[in-house]
Formats: sequence, C-alpha cells, structure tokens
Amino acid sequence: MMEVNITYVTEFILKGITDWPELQAPCFVVFLVIYLVTVLGNLGLITLIQTDARLHTPMYYFLSHLAFVDFCYSSAITPKMMVNFVVEYNTISFHACAILGCFLTFMITECFLLASMAYDRYVAICSPLHYSSVMSKRVCVRLVAVPYIYSFLVALFHTIITFRLTYCGPNVINHFYCDDIPLLALSCSDTHMKEILIFAFAGFDMICSSSIVLISYIFIITSIVRIRSTQGRQKAISTCGSHMVAVTIFYGTLIFMYLQPKSNHSLDTDKMASVFYTVVIPMLNPLIYSLRNKEVKGASKKVLNKGCETFKILKLRK
Repeated sequence: MMEVNITYVTEFILKGITDWPELQAPCFVVFLVIYLVTVLGNLGLITLIQTDARLHTPMYYFLSHLAFVDFCYSSAITPKMMVNFVVEYNTISFHACAILGCFLTFMITECFLLASMAYDRYVAICSPLHYSSVMSKRVCVRLVAVPYIYSFLVALFHTIITFRLTYCGPNVINHFYCDDIPLLALSCSDTHMKEILIFAFAGFDMICSSSIVLISYIFIITSIVRIRSTQGRQKAISTCGSHMVAVTIFYGTLIFMYLQPKSNHSLDTDKMASVFYTVVIPMLNPLIYSLRNKEVKGASKKVLNKGCETFKILKLRK
C-alpha cells in the first residue's frame, strides 16, 4: 500500500482586497482614514452618552452598545486588512485565524441590537405614556445581554466546526480576514454540513431580527399615519429616521452577502460586500446617528464649548 504524505496547514496567507501594486498605497490611506473616523466616531459617541445626563435614556443606551460593537469588529478586521497593503505576504497563524473568526459575535450582536432599537422606537411612538415602565433598566439590560450571549455562543460554535475541518492543501485565503466561506474552499474535508449550518444560522438570525424590525415599523408607521398634526408626524419620523437608514444599509448588505444561491457566489463580490459591513458601516453608524440627531449635536457642542473654555483658562494662566 502506497503511503500518502499529508502536510497540514499551520498558517494562512490573507490575499487581501487587491493584487494591483499601484492601488496598495491609495487603499492604505483610504482605509486608514476610514478606521480613524470609525474609532473617533464610535468612541466619541460612547463618551458623549456616558458623560451627558440628557442622553441617559434607553435609546442612547442601545446606541452606545451599537457603537461599542461597531468599534470592536472594525478593530478586529481593519488593522489586519491594512497590513496587506504594506507587506508582500500577510500571514496569520491557524489559531489566530480561529480567534479572529469569533468576530462573528459582533456582527450577529449588531443584528439583534438593531432589532432591540426598533422595539424601543415602537414603544416610544406607539405607547409613549407607558414608555418609562415598559423600557425599564432591567428590560434594557436584558435586550442587550441576550444578543451578546447568543451571538458569542453561535460564533464559538461556528468557529469550532470550521477549525475542526482538515486543511492540507493551499493556504492562501482569497479574502482580507478569516471568513468561513473562503476558508471552506481550502478545506480537504467534506464541508457540506458546514455550508448548511452557515445558511441555516444566517437565515434564522436574519429572519428573527428583521421580523422584529419589520413588525415594529409596521406599527410605528400605522401610528404615525394616525397623528393629525404635521409637527407631531415630523417629530415621530425624526426619531426613527436614523435607525431606518442604518437598518436598511446593514440588512441589505447581509442579505446580499449570505442569502444568495451558491451558484451565484463570487469571492471577489463577497469581499466587496464584506468591506462594506466590516469597515464602512461601522464608520457610517455614528455619522448617521449624530448628524440627524439634535440631542447628540447639542451634547457635542456642549463638550466642544467646555473644551474651548478650559483651553482659554489654561492659556490665560500661562
């Protein structure tokens, strides 16, 4: 019997977004700027919410956690992605790739945080007199804790299954991070069950979270239509506008990414979609919620004015 030598993969090479040398430097600068805006925007939003008493409401409690999630999964992906633009071979160890795979926790959490925020807006607009009792601190904590716990368990489950597969062939991942789909293409094991699990869990998460969002907005729109005053309608719409924009962008990208037939899958197309939800969306969310929100803009002006006054006092003392 002829013996077959099998060499198991101990590290992977991340191919990145583009192989074109002339695009490496411009891409590095663009994604560096995006990442800096993401970090400053999300951490700045969290700081504002924590320091301004006027923002200590359920809506901003959820928004602070959304900003935290955006900061976390952008920081898990973007720095490693930028390495591709400055080195010839961006390697990552087998175990580091497995740990990075757990970033799925934050993406699933964002799905259900957006659903929690939709429910919060539903209560605020449809039952304003009962809002403080329904959206109590205990309820808000549960609406945040459950997505975190569930998402972590699902991400851990997927990561364990993915990295129990055998990888003995090529080790070049046609992606900028350790995503399941391009990883499965490198496995020399049977990946059929894993593919079914990806589709099943993605479908379940999308259907559950998007159903909560959709049902909440059906009731919200119905309530807004019944409001007689134009000013009342505009106020109700303004409280939901930012959330509707964020929901549309996020779910639209995920539907395109995960819920399409295998025959239509293109890794290059998936990479572009991944760039959008791992890099661009975390930058857009704080901008969406800040630029359209009078309370956040008011808190920002207050902090800036306070900073200017402190600077003037320090300058006069010198």
